[in-house]
Amino acid sequence: MSQYDEGHTVAGWTGCAIATVGAAVAGTGICLVSAAWIAGGLAIGVVSVLVTWALHLTGWGKGPGPRPRDQWGMRVRDASAWGGHAQCWGCRLAGRGRRGPAAAAREVAPAVGGGEPVPEQPAVPVR
Repeated sequence: MSQYDEGHTVAGWTGCAIATVGAAVAGTGICLVSAAWIAGGLAIGVVSVLVTWALHLTGWGKGPGPRPRDQWGMRVRDASAWGGHAQCWGCRLAGRGRRGPAAAAREVAPAVGGGEPVPEQPAVPVR
């Protein structure tokens, strides 16, 4: 299995299944020349995006990039989802993830071993 197995998650498969149903309903609407069926299929497509996003934010979807081997399984929840993924649009839309150098400079990680707190790494701007 590849380290970059994005989409091989509960969120990915659920969203794909719902979107497939939406495409089938919209396609049936095109064949029947029915605006109601087409609109219903498009609405189901929007629902698939929202369901996938919600599952991703609860840890059933993985962020971009390589992951440790113990997180390669599809049924493994992503423990880093609550803090947000660094280069994930879904996490950024939800207000999670890295926000920029100014916000990162204000936040500090908890002290390890009773020493001084260590500031987090500044975010790398995405171009």
